Amino acid sequence: MARPEPLSFEGLRTYSLRERPSKVSVEKLGRAFEAGLSFRDFLKSLPRELAARDLLEVARRVVEARRGGRPFIVAFGAHVVKVGAAPYLISLMEKGLLTALATNGASMVHDAELAMCGNTSEDVARALRDGSFGAARETGELLNEAARLARETGGLGRALGKLIAESDFPYRKLSLFARAYELEIPITVHVALGTDIVHIHPSARGEHIGEATFLDFRIFCRLVSELEGGVFLLAGSAVLLPEVFLKALSAVRNLGYRVEHFTTVNFDFIRQYRPLTNVVHRPTLSGGKGYSITGHHEILIPLLYGAIVEMWEGGHADL
Repeated sequence: MARPEPLSFEGLRTYSLRERPSKVSVEKLGRAFEAGLSFRDFLKSLPRELAARDLLEVARRVVEARRGGRPFIVAFGAHVVKVGAAPYLISLMEKGLLTALATNGASMVHDAELAMCGNTSEDVARALRDGSFGAARETGELLNEAARLARETGGLGRALGKLIAESDFPYRKLSLFARAYELEIPITVHVALGTDIVHIHPSARGEHIGEATFLDFRIFCRLVSELEGGVFLLAGSAVLLPEVFLKALSAVRNLGYRVEHFTTVNFDFIRQYRPLTNVVHRPTLSGGKGYSITGHHEILIPLLYGAIVEMWEGGHADL
């Protein structure tokens, strides 16, 4: 077999670099800054590319939505609480920027334990050996009491918030649930039976938990029915909350509510199928826009918080 002749590039058509459409320009480059400058200066120094660009766009959309009286809903998994990001969400509620919260049962555990004693998140591998994992008495009693009281209180999340807010727990001011209750901001809890440690306690009643979380689902559907023009952000739930959101959106559209033009955002440190498909892509096909930003919650949430506050309190949404 004859050896192939090297291809000649003689005659290849070229064009001027200056006339070529390009995706990166010097205006989008990051800018180094000196120590001691403000957080706003830091934000302005970020590159206008990829995740940095998207983060600022998300913050701008939140600010524009709230200035227009539209909702900003945050759905989050327990990891957001465990890594210390709850105070940023509390501050957004207090500033009138965060209008509703949705979460899973594990978030109730960690939020309540932090409020009760300032600690949470046991060593599962060690405790599992002797079956003591998940057996903290106070946690089981409090959360199962919240499920029992949910019907008369107005929901599972609201019941837990009321119990913590009216307690003498030393760290109750750090509770997302308590602060949401005090500010009259909806916080719904979406429980999968058998997934949370309190379900193995003697005080657990399936009929209470099921009724309570179904009530919260219906409340969440009401919140989604009002999402037109707003922002829905998911942080740290790979399966449960994306599925809850998708069913809620389908239900409200089926009932005739117009929810088509809104923004969805997914924050997580791993790109997962359901958040990308059921939050970012499918819901926004009718005219909205979805963003997916990969990174750690303990970094992304403070950054987004800072950008939102700078744009909101600075009087304009331009950095």
